[in-house]
Formats: sequence, structure tokens, C-alpha cells
Amino acid sequence: MSAKRREKRRAKSYKRRRPPVGAAPGVLVFPPGSTRLNVFRYGKDQFVERTDVRIEDLPAFLQPGQVTWVEVEGVGDERIMRRLAEIFRIHPLALADVVNVGQRPKAEAYPDLELIVCRMACATGNGEFELEQVSLVLGREFVLSFHEGTRDVFEPVRERIRHGALVRSMQADYLAYALVDMLIDGYYPIVEAIGEQLEQLEEEVSERPRPALLARIHRSRRDLLGFARIVRQQRDAISAMMRADHPLVSEAVRVYLRDAYDHAAQIHDVLDTLRELSLGLMEIYMSSVGQKTNEVVKVLTILSSIFIPLTFIVGVYGMNFEHMPEIRWRYGYAFAWLLMVGVVGGLLVYFRRKGWIGEGAEAEPESESAGPGAEPPR
Repeated sequence: MSAKRREKRRAKSYKRRRPPVGAAPGVLVFPPGSTRLNVFRYGKDQFVERTDVRIEDLPAFLQPGQVTWVEVEGVGDERIMRRLAEIFRIHPLALADVVNVGQRPKAEAYPDLELIVCRMACATGNGEFELEQVSLVLGREFVLSFHEGTRDVFEPVRERIRHGALVRSMQADYLAYALVDMLIDGYYPIVEAIGEQLEQLEEEVSERPRPALLARIHRSRRDLLGFARIVRQQRDAISAMMRADHPLVSEAVRVYLRDAYDHAAQIHDVLDTLRELSLGLMEIYMSSVGQKTNEVVKVLTILSSIFIPLTFIVGVYGMNFEHMPEIRWRYGYAFAWLLMVGVVGGLLVYFRRKGWIGEGAEAEPESESAGPGAEPPR
């Protein structure tokens, strides 16, 4: 895939779908596509799993005392989306944030529910990644997850429900935490891939700096800045869920949210470190380019220093005066060559003793590299 196509795909993943300018609050802009419903209903001793559930059959799955998780894959079917809003009493502004994707990660409390907007990071290979919006609507006994794309990252949570893990004995707020935590854990492979890419760039920049590497460094810095902003907003959203006095989030789940907050903060700290590394790559690139330029200038200067006396000697013996002392000497030609070879040899010896060429030209003095209080080499 060409760099231009990658840039277009990345720009598309960040693009926000907006209603017309001046539209009333809560106006929905539905993308083309379909909507598919998958339902999990579980309690402490039982669970029910259904796929491709019709919207007309959905109310039958809502049972008092059990948690219902409705996975909504795709938000393109306007009839299904509006019917979901009626069944679960989703506020029009919350539904607008779900449908009009490209929202920043956030947590907003409504009277009977809480909206949690997250971003899912998806690796696309070669250090590239895309960000897709995943929205969660938390109610007293239900969780709705809305995902526009086709990637599935919630299978580990389903396995935990099937095998009767802790999630089966907790309420809907714990399920919402588990989904958010799963999305945050998905950031770790992306961060590791970015770190490996920067390390590879550092090696290439040190060995062979070239303009193509500079473009890759700028692209990596831009990706890091965007990703760090998303992680910071995600961390703030979790913090809002922890601190908000909302009856849908229990004190027991706030403890788990604190752990998810720590994960998001840790990822953000690593991204800050990688951003500093990317800035250092710019300095390494400029330093490497300057070093290469200095090496080229040094070689040209040495060559010029060698050929200047040779040019002088050849110029002297190339003058066409009649009364020159060695003009008719039998060994004049050989003497001129010996003189030029001797000058070249003497200059090379002088340059080597000065450390301008040879091994001494690449070795750095210990006094410059060792800091104050450094131990002598053993």
C-alpha cells in the first residue's frame, strides 16, 4: 500500500460525521450500512446467548434481576437505532453521540443511563493503526455496545461470561467496566509496535540518514500526538466515571475503574516517553546529516590539501622558460615524481599524527566522553 493511500485511510478513520451546520441538537446522520444485534443475558447461575436477533424480539430478552448485553454491530439502520432508543429510553443527545461517530472519548451521565464513548485501536500492519469509535450505554440492568466497524475485540469478555467468571456475579456496571478495560488493554500492542518502529528508525537514522526517514519520523510523531490525545481523553473519561455521584456505578466497581485508570495513565506515560524519543530522533537525524557532511568536507579538504602542493610543483616545472635549471637534466622527470610522491607521503604522515585520518579520526578523546566523577576504564 502506498504512503498516500495510508494517509487517506488514516484521515478517514479520524474523520467525524457531522450533522448539517445549524441543525438542531440531537440530529442523527446515519452512515450507509446495516445493523446487527447480538444478545447476552446472564445471571449468577445461567446465561443466554443469541446472534442476529430481530429488533422485534429484543424486549423478550429483558428479564428483571439479570444483566442484558446487547451488541450493536453497525449503526446504519435508522429504524433499528430509533427502536433501540425507544426500548432503552436513550436520550436523543446520547443517541446522536453514538451515531455521529468521531466523538472524543468521554463519560456523560443522564438521568437513567450513562453514555461512555471509547476509541478502539486496531493494528493494520507495518506499525500502522486505526481508531474506531465504540460507544457504551449503561443502564441499571443492561449494557448496549455500539460499534460501527466489523472488528471484534470483545470475545475474551464473552468467554468470561460463558465460563461463569466474576462478571456473572456482578451487575451491569461491572460489565461496562470489563468492556472499557478490554479496549484499554488493546492499546498495549499498538504502543509496543510504535516503540519498535521508533527503535528501528533510530538505527536507520544513525546508520544512514536520508530524506525518506525524515518523512517517517514526522508521520510517527503525528500518530503519537493523536494517539496520546485519545488515551488522555480516555483516562479522563474513566476518572469522570470514578468520581461522578451516579447510582449506576457502584462503589465496588469504582475500585476496578481505578485499575483501568492506572492502565490508561501508564499507557499515556509510555506515549510521552515515545514522543520524547521521536523528538530525539529529529536531533539524531540532524546530527547524523551534519556528521556525514563534515566527513565529506573533511575528505575534500584533505584531497585539496594534497593536490595544492602537487599543482604548485607541476605548475613550476610546466613553465616554458628557456633558462630553467633542471630543464635539460636527464633525471629531472624522475626527480619531479619523487618530489611529488614525497610531498604526498609527508602530508599523509602529518595528517595521521594529527588524528585527521586513520583510526585516530574516529576515536573520541576519553576526556570529552567521560563526565565528572566517572570511573576510569578497567
